[in-house]
Amino acid sequence: MGVPAFYRWLAEKYPMVVVDVVEEEAVEIEGVKVPVDTSKPNPNGLEFDNLYLDMNGIIHPCFHPEDRPSPTTFAEVFQCMFDYIDRLFVMVRPRKLMYMAIDGVAPRAKMNQQRSRRFRAAKDAADAAAEEERLREEFEREGRKLPPKQQSQTCDSNVITPGTEFMAVLSIALQYYIHLRLNYDPGWKQVKVILSDANVPGEGEHKIMSYIRGQRNLPGFNPNTRHCLYGLDADLIMLALATHEVHFSILREVVYTPGQQDKCFLCGQVGHLAANCEGKVKRKAGEFDEKGEAIVPKKPYQFLNIWTLREYLEYEFRMQNPPFPIDFERIVDDFIFMCFFVGNDFLPHMPTLEIREGAINLLMAVYKKEFPSMGGYLTDACTPDLNKVEHFIQAVGSYEDKIFQKRARLHQRQAERIKREKAQAKRGDDLDPHVRDDLIVPVARFQGSRLASGPVPSPYEQNGSDKNNGGKNSRARKAARVSSSGSSIAAAIVEAENDLEAQERENKEDLKTMLKDALREKSDVFNSENPEEDKIKLGEPGWRERYYEEKFGARTPGQIEEIRRDVVLKYTEGLCWVMHYYYEGVCSWQWFYPYHYAPFASDLSGLGQLNITFELGSPFKPFDQLMGVFPAASSHALPVQYRQLMTDANSPIIDFYPTDFEVDMNGKRYSWQGIAKLPFIDEARLLAEIKKVEHTLTPEEARRNSIMFNMLFVNGSHPLSPYIYSLNSKFGHLPDRERNEIKEKIDPSSSGGMNGYISLCSGDPCPPVFRSPVDGLEDIMDNQVICTIYKLPDSHKHIARPPVGVIIPKKTVEATDLKPPPVLWHEDSGRRPHDNNNRRPYENSNRQNPAGAIPGRQLGEAAHRLVVNSLNARSGGQYNTPSMPYQTIMNGMPYPNGIPPRMEQPAPGWHVPGDLPNGQVPPAYASSSGHYQNDRSGPSQYGRDNHGRYPYARDNHHDSRGRVPPYHQSGGNSYQSHSAPSAGPGRYAQPPPYAGGYGRSYQPAPYGGGQQWQQQQQQPYGSYAGSGPYGGGAPPARPNSRPQQSQNRYNTLDRNSNRRPPPGHGRH
Repeated sequence: MGVPAFYRWLAEKYPMVVVDVVEEEAVEIEGVKVPVDTSKPNPNGLEFDNLYLDMNGIIHPCFHPEDRPSPTTFAEVFQCMFDYIDRLFVMVRPRKLMYMAIDGVAPRAKMNQQRSRRFRAAKDAADAAAEEERLREEFEREGRKLPPKQQSQTCDSNVITPGTEFMAVLSIALQYYIHLRLNYDPGWKQVKVILSDANVPGEGEHKIMSYIRGQRNLPGFNPNTRHCLYGLDADLIMLALATHEVHFSILREVVYTPGQQDKCFLCGQVGHLAANCEGKVKRKAGEFDEKGEAIVPKKPYQFLNIWTLREYLEYEFRMQNPPFPIDFERIVDDFIFMCFFVGNDFLPHMPTLEIREGAINLLMAVYKKEFPSMGGYLTDACTPDLNKVEHFIQAVGSYEDKIFQKRARLHQRQAERIKREKAQAKRGDDLDPHVRDDLIVPVARFQGSRLASGPVPSPYEQNGSDKNNGGKNSRARKAARVSSSGSSIAAAIVEAENDLEAQERENKEDLKTMLKDALREKSDVFNSENPEEDKIKLGEPGWRERYYEEKFGARTPGQIEEIRRDVVLKYTEGLCWVMHYYYEGVCSWQWFYPYHYAPFASDLSGLGQLNITFELGSPFKPFDQLMGVFPAASSHALPVQYRQLMTDANSPIIDFYPTDFEVDMNGKRYSWQGIAKLPFIDEARLLAEIKKVEHTLTPEEARRNSIMFNMLFVNGSHPLSPYIYSLNSKFGHLPDRERNEIKEKIDPSSSGGMNGYISLCSGDPCPPVFRSPVDGLEDIMDNQVICTIYKLPDSHKHIARPPVGVIIPKKTVEATDLKPPPVLWHEDSGRRPHDNNNRRPYENSNRQNPAGAIPGRQLGEAAHRLVVNSLNARSGGQYNTPSMPYQTIMNGMPYPNGIPPRMEQPAPGWHVPGDLPNGQVPPAYASSSGHYQNDRSGPSQYGRDNHGRYPYARDNHHDSRGRVPPYHQSGGNSYQSHSAPSAGPGRYAQPPPYAGGYGRSYQPAPYGGGQQWQQQQQQPYGSYAGSGPYGGGAPPARPNSRPQQSQNRYNTLDRNSNRRPPPGHGRH
């Protein structure tokens, strides 16, 4: 799903959902690497049944790996992928099934986004190549030698698209890998492996979900099957929730933002900090270091546990005095639907909602407030109730003016600040003019220990700085050949070669840095001589009309209204299409949203009167999709006759392939954030022209262009293998066409609970020798693995609730684990302590600092005093000036009493630091009650704590209270299905229609009453029935629980009251 910040938002708001993976490493004994025995118990304390791999989340990183040099051949990519899958298998250790899903042909709704991405990638690659060529010429003029450019098979990542030669070879390589592991790895022996390659239609993650939904509630299915899904997309979380499978985990890498990795500021290398620097020279990758960055440590992994997220959501959506018994499973469905408004891959971004502006918090707050008046849920499984959706989204839209006005203010401030900084940098007056030459300390290149007690002299001592190194940390250099006659000449030649190599490496690093900086500067709109003028001016009167005039080309009020109605219709169709896609699969292969922009939230009115239907249709063939999403620059991946349609100036569809196109920045700063205004593909025209050249395909190309089925692989010792051998012996003599029509139902007792059908594949299902398609890897002799075609069970309706008999894991989340609701973004002024209606300092901030940390202002003041005292000591009191608060000094003028204007007096109980004797650091702020020492108790945003961890990364599964939350199951507490109140008749619109007639002047009532966030502990949610945590009862406090937080009476959506919370209010 197109929500880049969703995972971060989730991990910060619900930190206990994320658990660090315990990873067992292979050991090396006398130079021999001993692999991990995956048949042994999982060290994470969980035994998973099924592991699903969204393979595109593996293929793309292996084109540009971080733990090894960038590959230049497909064989290197495949080897990287094999290592990647091995690592995932060791972490998860599935006992029944491994499902590998590669993206096949996508629905037309997704192809628009794919087309935009690939055209942008080709344009960016061309710009980068031109800029690199310019820099190389500049280096050449300066006499700076560079290693030669290397030709690479992986230079165009657009080949990772169904139908290309790369994807065909990848399928063969993965089949070889599967045979290799099933034959020789004991941990794989009893595991079934399904490979769904690029010739099977559908996106990888949705093919996985179709499999999971297809197995549920069928004979032999285990309701307590434990699933683990690997992938990088945020939509996997929503898809996992939508299955209503409780025992579900998402596996993914810890995501670093630029600058977060451990990088040494001394040697510039990633993987260690300066305190641990050994002064080693960067290792070369390739003869000339032409293969990229040095090898860096592996990224750690995390599990995101869906059962814990469900516990959080139970507490998050508890409501006092609900109008009817609450069905938590319906609440989950509504949460998924609400998240579609902040981004997905099928609809453009709605301008009203930005996740970084707290959009999900706003949606949840509005939902809880409006729930009683909506009279029911937004959705019924895959079907939205459009009357209730209109009620909800109109309530959200009533805040648009405030949101847009604040956004405009912040954008204006940002623009002014950046322009000012750039002007200062250009003039050079951002440098400190008071630097004295006699205070500059010369620093040599660091060699060895950084500690003062270390055996090596300090970095600033130049003489003999490496005499104790013994050469062990220095880079391997060519040995000078010593001879009696010309030793000095030979040594000089070797020294010159070493210097030349080092110089080339240095020049290459400089080139890469300069190229990266140049491309970023070019993409920054603030560097443009003619920046785009904001003609819409969201937040100023008339913004709606200006939006439709500028973005949709409307000119008259009549045109604006006509276009608005059509945009609302298509966008609502999109919401229904996406919801069906997540719960039941594709409802139309041909449907797509035909605009580049979305409507406003307040535009979504009259939804109950819309008549929305879909026609299923059929997917594109692989080459048809390539023609629909590829730019002309990637035509090399298509057959010759197809290329001409993309590149020949006389082609009847040449207008589909512009080499230059408009990028609308749409209020964003960098060009990659803009909207590529590409023409939409006319499907009828495209397919008509393709049909004329389809007969020219070779047999191999025709095979790449065909629709195929999933492949199932098992070892000969698996209980399912006799059925496959029997099928082959009965029908193996038939021609391929007749073979494909034969299918036999799988006995779930022999397949480990898996339902479906098997059919014969083409060729020998169990060849005695499997030839290696990857250079450097050996053939598999005496193969014992058999292959068959696997088809899903007959389709049946997805039941959107946990299956009967599921055992709910022991609960680990308590009400006190939830953070108080944040101040809604559009109401938070963002100012420091004494603004926001006299709230306490930092009370409205989501930022978290480690316990005992010193606030930034105090730290700045302490640093200032330290510098002044140091200079005084050095100069004999020359700098003896009165100490002033750090902020006062930085602003250039002293304030009366050290307090800035607008901070006339500090809040009662708050200490404003002044001068302390002997340069002491003032204590942390404390409230008058004595309870409030540092409101921010965790690491700030995604910064690390004192142990280098991230706020949602807990070693060895410790939760926020230091406990280890094992994956317990409450015995006998089985889930019993019950019927939920129906949302009424009709498919998408349920009568009676909403009678409120929401207009643009809709004003919601202030939040309060039943919508207040409660800290009272309530009855645990055990049976998923209507009573549960929503009933408002208060059970006995659980033993050893933490003190309850005080009830927050200030949680209203319009927080304009001047009331202040009582002393001691906040986190303890």
